Amino acid sequence: MTESEWISLRHAAELLGVHPATVRKWADDGELPFRRTPGKHRRFRRQDILRHAETRGELQPLEVQVIIQNALGQTRMGVGAGSLQNQHWYGALTDSTRQQLRQEGMKTLDGIRTYLAAGAPDALLGEAITLGKNYAQLLSNEDVLLADAVRGFFYFSDFVINSIVTWSEITPQHNTSVEWGQLLRQVNAFINTILLSIIEYYESE
Repeated sequence: MTESEWISLRHAAELLGVHPATVRKWADDGELPFRRTPGKHRRFRRQDILRHAETRGELQPLEVQVIIQNALGQTRMGVGAGSLQNQHWYGALTDSTRQQLRQEGMKTLDGIRTYLAAGAPDALLGEAITLGKNYAQLLSNEDVLLADAVRGFFYFSDFVINSIVTWSEITPQHNTSVEWGQLLRQVNAFINTILLSIIEYYESE
């Protein structure tokens, strides 16, 4: 086995979409095999990470489930770090609206998961339109401006895009660049449909 097949704790966490401390715990509990470098750093085999990821979800292909797991993990870490609190529009939201936004965020990830797993059919873009309207309505009711609504949407949608990039960088041999490009276009189609739905809702107000 070559050295390139081993990845760091940080890369393993990025691939799985969880905090590095979670990966460390899984390793300590024997759920994830690892070895240590001469400097005592943990290294994990890509195939072990992929196998572990596969057992954490039911939808195929594997790329879809890992991308969603990764995006969810990044979102939780981003919100937990308090970076959203620095956004004036987010700080002005009620706790109830924040909770509803979290629920809509989960629905969005599920929508992307279903859309990709089904082969990205246009028929499923209707769900993206509904998600956009729901998101826009929540923020519009709190008097959030369109520009800030779009900023908030980009904050979360970037996690999905970053997940695809992370997956392609960590496992470049898993798919061709053409396949990664197709996956990215499919995700963008869903995300852009949500964004257009947000804008259309605000313009109809």
